[in-house]
Amino acid sequence: MEIVCLDLEGVLIPEIWIAFAEKTGIKELFATTRDIQDYDELMTMRLETLKKHGLGLPQIEEVINTLEPLEGAKAFVKWIQSNFQLIILSDTFYEFSRPLMQKLDFPTLFCHRLIVDETGMITDYKLRQPNQKQKAVEALKSLNFTVYAAGDSYNDTTMLGAADAGFLLHAPENVITEFPQFPSLSSYEQLAKKLIAASPREIKAFN
Repeated sequence: MEIVCLDLEGVLIPEIWIAFAEKTGIKELFATTRDIQDYDELMTMRLETLKKHGLGLPQIEEVINTLEPLEGAKAFVKWIQSNFQLIILSDTFYEFSRPLMQKLDFPTLFCHRLIVDETGMITDYKLRQPNQKQKAVEALKSLNFTVYAAGDSYNDTTMLGAADAGFLLHAPENVITEFPQFPSLSSYEQLAKKLIAASPREIKAFN
């Protein structure tokens, strides 16, 4: 059996922190896992910035509720689910993701949790597991699944390396340059062709 593991932000939905940075004008919040490899460093900076500006989960949720999946993402998710099993492996948080996952018809999602106080301020975060994307792929392979994976950021590269076939999708130039071992793709159609080529089964084309 074959499973496709996809990153979420930048692959299927917009980058939530970038959308929030655009709304608030806070330049520090434009940084993502495309820019900073150390996730703890990135999240510590984000939480300190939120505290400094008196912003919490309710303000972020207001922005999230205005976002839509990337063009073609819903159809692509449906195509994958018709031909493979699908798991979304993301370093986002369940508290952020629900409105957008609803718009994708709730594919299975593994991510992290936020710690939020009674005023709505985000005081900390709790990882489901360090390096959870790679470890999830390794666990699936230990169960004799063939795993194909796609992502766009530094925090996806260990997942791609652990998979039977890994692909960059919608990745920025710095990630593409640093990880030339992973084919760089710019559309769902291109990724679908790679998945069809990798599978031993006969699968209908996407679109």
